Amino acid sequence: MRNFRFMRVMLLVLLVSLIPATSSAAVFVSVGFAPPVLPVYVQPPCPEEGLMWTPGYWAYGDDGYYWVPGTWVPAPYIGALWTPGYWGWGGGLYVWHGGYWGPHVGYYGGVNYGFGYMGIGFAGGVWAGGAFRYNTAVMRVNTTVIHNTYVDNTVVRNTTIVNNSHVAYSGGPGGINHPPTAQENAYSHEQHTAPTSFQRQNETAARANVNNFASHNGGHPANLASERPMGGTPHQGEGSINYNSSKSNSGNRNLGPGSPGAPSTKTYNSSHSNTSNHPAPQPHGQPHPEGHGKEH
Repeated sequence: MRNFRFMRVMLLVLLVSLIPATSSAAVFVSVGFAPPVLPVYVQPPCPEEGLMWTPGYWAYGDDGYYWVPGTWVPAPYIGALWTPGYWGWGGGLYVWHGGYWGPHVGYYGGVNYGFGYMGIGFAGGVWAGGAFRYNTAVMRVNTTVIHNTYVDNTVVRNTTIVNNSHVAYSGGPGGINHPPTAQENAYSHEQHTAPTSFQRQNETAARANVNNFASHNGGHPANLASERPMGGTPHQGEGSINYNSSKSNSGNRNLGPGSPGAPSTKTYNSSHSNTSNHPAPQPHGQPHPEGHGKEH
């Protein structure tokens, strides 16, 4: 038994050493049982240009797995893209690999988080001319204030992991089988930036709410997504960019994250889920964004 425990510890040490040095995974978390399946929800519309979607995920705390709602946050710099964290199987345990910002979206285990993060890369939009353009084939935006949009369904089909689309972990029993490609490996070793204060704030607020824990909600949390980080409304500062006409090709907005008059925080819960067959209305001529619970 003592030798078995020693071998397990050595395997965990090996796993830590294999995490890229540029990764933002500052805390090593391993769990002996799998996270719950990813819940189904509708993405809240992006309230203002320049905000980036960070999908919801299962984190782990003292009372077990808890849901961190998906939310829109400011990018830390122009050109930054978010690679979500994921749970991966290794050494008989489920190990958390933290998310990070970088110039490309790297490997996130093939987990289909929806809304552009369909398992491989990112289909939600591109940076162009100093501004982020949203692909409304998978992203919901407030088109009365955001005009940097386009529709591309091809990239969605090419990046979607269909099998086990609700599973929240990679590898292991029943897990997603998507080894990293050479390109994903290369992107995962680029220079990365840690999650911003808004993202840390969102996770801290989620952990403080006992209703987010699977032990209390049975894997069906009520608050699944929010327009803003759950801890409050972002303000101009760390992790935000001042988007004005000199840096945006929209040419008609000067509203940075947290500017006066910015929309207040709203939460999107299970009553907004697309499992209820009541999808949110879309602008005329735009397809419904694909999230969890929608077959691809």
